[in-house]
Amino acid sequence: MKSVQQEVDERSNLTGTNKFELLLFRLGGDEHGERNELFGINVFKIREIVAMPAITAVAGAMPHVLGVVNLRGQIIQVLDLPAIAGVKPKTGLNIMLVTEFARTTQAFAVESVEEIVRLDWSQVMSAERCSGSGMVTSIARLPVEDGEEGRLAQVLDVETILRDMNPESAPEISQQTVGAKIHIKPGSVVLAADDSVVARALIEEGLKAMGLPFIMTKSGKEAWDQLNAIAAVAEAEGTTVHDKVALVLTDLEMPEMDGFTLTRNIKKSGRFASIPVVIHSSLSGTTNEEHVKNVQADAYVAKFSAEELATTLRRLLRQ
Repeated sequence: MKSVQQEVDERSNLTGTNKFELLLFRLGGDEHGERNELFGINVFKIREIVAMPAITAVAGAMPHVLGVVNLRGQIIQVLDLPAIAGVKPKTGLNIMLVTEFARTTQAFAVESVEEIVRLDWSQVMSAERCSGSGMVTSIARLPVEDGEEGRLAQVLDVETILRDMNPESAPEISQQTVGAKIHIKPGSVVLAADDSVVARALIEEGLKAMGLPFIMTKSGKEAWDQLNAIAAVAEAEGTTVHDKVALVLTDLEMPEMDGFTLTRNIKKSGRFASIPVVIHSSLSGTTNEEHVKNVQADAYVAKFSAEELATTLRRLLRQ
């Protein structure tokens, strides 16, 4: 039997292999109790899984907010995830997923937890081409056991869910918050990658406020392909990729290729190694920050503070 430390080490080392672990759970079905689909959240976002405790209702709470719980002295808001997804649990809200990311802690009520599966990010595709809903960021193809049909799980975009639940919590992005415009070499851009619709909108708004031209991509693979295409154009023009890309700004969790792999590819490449890379992620905490150092990223900024992001970009771009 593996020790707890061995399991922790294995999970931590996944960041070096474009792999991650997905916690699978169910929320319920339609009004007839059918189509009880699988959903998933990256294990790195899960602080703990507990049986549903007593919840204290809060007067005047937003729709789909069940209330709050006192979990070892910490008051945590509990959200009704099946109601948010528009489904009905057959057996009730039995499990509470306590999540920790983007410097916040919150809990989601779900019907049941299935298992944890280990996947390669290449097994995950963007949901934008097959879903109009912003709450699902990607679709994961799950491992198939003998005799089973291929299974799919919908990976939730927790940032979008929380923003929809608390629209007043949107960060302020203005010239005042980001400071003076940041000037880079004419003709160069910031290459950004993020799979979340909400995150991309915030990043674009922030970069515009900073006066930085940018190219926005939706995955690490798309950013990597774009970087190589830019390098090919630069070579044909007799210039270098450094004349065209001032900095790479990347999320960590992305379909096809994660931010760790993108950063490692850049830093191990003779053409790209000196391009500054900033990892911009909701996966906060000392463990993830240590992984950032291991892949030689130039900086880590937890989502989302336009002021902190501007300070970091200004320092790396020597403004």
